[in-house]
Amino acid sequence: MTHSDGVSEDVAALAAMADTLGRSGDYRVLQRLVPRLPIAPSVGQNTKTAILLDTETTGLDHRKDEIIELGMVKFEYLPDGRISGVWDAFSAFNEPSVPIPPENTALTGITDDMVAGHKIDEAAVTTFVDDAVIVVAHNAGFDRKFAERYWPIFQRKAWGCSATEIEWRKHGFEGSRLGYLLNGAGLFHQAHRAVDDCHALLEILAFNLPTTGTSALAVLLDRARKKTMRLWAAQSPFELKDALKRRGYRWSDGSDGRPRSWYVDIDESKLDEELSFLRTEIYVRDVEPRLQTLTAFDRFSVRA
Repeated sequence: MTHSDGVSEDVAALAAMADTLGRSGDYRVLQRLVPRLPIAPSVGQNTKTAILLDTETTGLDHRKDEIIELGMVKFEYLPDGRISGVWDAFSAFNEPSVPIPPENTALTGITDDMVAGHKIDEAAVTTFVDDAVIVVAHNAGFDRKFAERYWPIFQRKAWGCSATEIEWRKHGFEGSRLGYLLNGAGLFHQAHRAVDDCHALLEILAFNLPTTGTSALAVLLDRARKKTMRLWAAQSPFELKDALKRRGYRWSDGSDGRPRSWYVDIDESKLDEELSFLRTEIYVRDVEPRLQTLTAFDRFSVRA
């Protein structure tokens, strides 16, 4: 039987039980994520278009490993960062030149048989992405490098990273893993399939953060619009590497054409503070380290 509003009695009963359990304070109930249904693009509203992207690959090295699945969700958002609707979704397999490692199949469920004979059409990807003003991935430092290697259109887009450009701990979360954040929003999903992870990320970005009263997407967009500085601590003393690591510096081994050096990405406003740290704690002299200015158009790219 169904109620007058079209909700079945079984669904209504389950919702009532979940509400009772949640209000008890002794239980926490998670609801299965149901992807939003596509809507027609808004007419006459001041909306912008964005893409959520996720890739599954044969490995972690963007120079030699290959994409086996690409998932994308296209959505529109309002100037205040509220998500107003989903336009479309894209999901496609790609057959790599080598067998998929067993550990990848165990993680993703993607087998050699599933991808056999498949190739992702570049024209279809370009058409899907073309009108987006930003591409968001939950690990843009990984996904952007792979995407740019396969499809040049991603080199021309602004990118945002929902894992690193939102300080989740400051907003009451204990970590930034996708599944954990989704659980924090009261949902769960089938993880590690590309388009499913995009639908999950959409709900996370739509979540209103209690610390700001705005959506997580609004916080991400504000951060993505700002410049960041990449500071290279070239020829820093080896014995001070742990001090650099504690400060958030990462090591570049020079194998990808970048300097062989420790480096850190910081907000432009923190540049003077970071230069002071290097001069007083690392080099103990006046130095002028190499600086790069990064924006959303080159941040997370191999070209940076």
